[in-house]
Amino acid sequence: MTPLAYVFSLPVRAYRLVFSPWVGFNCRYHPTCSAYALEALEKHGAIKGGWLTLRRIGRCHPWGKSGIDNVPD
Repeated sequence: MTPLAYVFSLPVRAYRLVFSPWVGFNCRYHPTCSAYALEALEKHGAIKGGWLTLRRIGRCHPWGKSGIDNVPD
């Protein structure tokens, strides 16, 4: 993971540690958005991984789809 991608992953890791247990496990997609974000940052770096993460979070709403949504290669 690049240094910038690592910095971008810190808020995701904090969310998983602090807020995720309180919010519950109600994600519409598999893998969860936080797991998707960490994988995208690791595979694609900070810029493209961050963009993929923002797109994924944008798709996660009550009228959106659900199911398996893996990080593209």
